[in-house]
This record gives sequence, structure tokens and C-alpha cells, in this order.
Amino acid sequence: MEAYTDFAKVYDTFMDETPYDVWGNFVSSLIEKYGVSKPVKGGAKASDEYNTQEDSEDALSEERNLVVELGCGTGSFTQVMHGLGYDIMGIDMSPEMLNLARQKSAEAGLDIMYLEQDMRELDLYCTAGTIVSVCDSVNYVLEDDELIETFKLVNNFLFPGGVFIFDFNTLHKYRDIIGDTTIAENREDCSFIWDNYYDDETHINEYDLTIFALCNQEKELFARSVETHYQRGYTLDEMKGFVEAAGLKFITAIDADTHEEPGEDSERIYIVAREQGK
Repeated sequence: MEAYTDFAKVYDTFMDETPYDVWGNFVSSLIEKYGVSKPVKGGAKASDEYNTQEDSEDALSEERNLVVELGCGTGSFTQVMHGLGYDIMGIDMSPEMLNLARQKSAEAGLDIMYLEQDMRELDLYCTAGTIVSVCDSVNYVLEDDELIETFKLVNNFLFPGGVFIFDFNTLHKYRDIIGDTTIAENREDCSFIWDNYYDDETHINEYDLTIFALCNQEKELFARSVETHYQRGYTLDEMKGFVEAAGLKFITAIDADTHEEPGEDSERIYIVAREQGK
């Protein structure tokens, strides 16, 4: 079954303790330190600021300041980055997740563009100064060549000197922490059972989600659905190799929890890479 269909309906409920604000501030600090994008005053879209100007320098500024998020899901992180002043666009392959993202943005009065695309087939109308991907979205790409091709597309659509900032779950996390475990959580209107099955040969973690969501409050009826997800664990050395094979320049790697240099016990790692020619 395709991932993030029924799960999309309850995704925000179970992710309500995710520190999106903390992630946004950290990613913003990386952009400020290594990148070329700048926040647009008041959080307005860069196109709103520059669309009446025909000067080519202003058009380049619009692209340089654009941030594109791959695997944006329901847009929670996208909205945080927008709130920090960035002109940001969200991309995801799940129409169910994107529908929720658009609904949330509309309710908040935010003008954010969302595109339905597979990151492995990324196709933008212009370059972007920053491309980001958080919440282990790249772990859904299971093959070496597909991940390299994805990174090549990122490099192709980055503004000259722009940066790619992404996180990934490590091999250690899947193999030693969550592999072959069962995680369950119960809320008033929904619950899930998350069964993990780790394959040591392929480094792929299969997890089966059984979801129970309230569908009739008066009769207290719950609908049951099942989704299967696949994610692959990677080592830092593998990711560095993929980045460089795609033509990007590796800049740094940072442990997502400690914000220090990654080690053998790192479960999630940020990588910052720079565009260096097409």
C-alpha cells in the first residue's frame, strides 16, 4: 500500500511533540552560516517583493532567496521556515499530505506554494538558493543510484553557490535502536501500532503501520487501516560519497541531537553540501 495515505489524516496528531521550531531555528542558522539565501522581510514571498521590477539583478535575488523543502509532508516545518521570513516552497509526493499542508496554510492565511513531486524526479521552474529536507525524508530513497540521481537534481536546481541541507537516519538507528521493535501509541480519537522489521543484508527497515481512527463519534466507531513503509539506513561515509558523486561539495556533518560532530552512536545526522557547477 502506498505510504502516507490514511496515515496522513492522523500524522499531525502523533507528531504534535515534534520540535519543528527548534529544527527551523537550527536550519536557519546553517543557512545564515553557509548559505546564500536571506529571509524576506515580513515573511512575504520574494515574488511579491520583486514582481514589479524587471531588473535582472532583482530576479536573481528572488531565486537566491528561495528555499525549497523536499518531503514537506503536512507543511509544519514549511510554515516554521515561512514564519522565520523565508520564501519557501514545499514539495511532497503524497497528495493526502499536501492537501493537509494547503489546508493548514490557508487557515493560517499563509501564501505558500506546494507541489506534488517525487524528489527523485525533482523539476523546478527556477533555481533556489537553498534546498532542505528534514524528518528523514531521504531515507525513503532505497537505492544508491536513485539517491545519487536525486542529489544531482538538487545540484542542478541550486542557485550558484547555494546549499543543500538535509538530515538522515543512520544505519545504527535502524539496526540497533528501532529495528525489530514494536511501537504503539494511543490517543483519544486515534491510535497506531508500528511494527518494525530490519533486514541486515539490504539495511532496509520495513515498518507496518496499523491505524485506528475515529470515524463515527456518536457510535464510537473506529476505522482500521494498514500502511507499509520502507526506509534504508545509511552511514555518514555512504552519504558523503553520494553527495560528492552527485557533483555537490560536502561542507559539514552535524549530529542532529547534540549539534556536535557525529559519532558511532549518532541516530540522525544533518549534512550541508554546496552547489559547485552543473
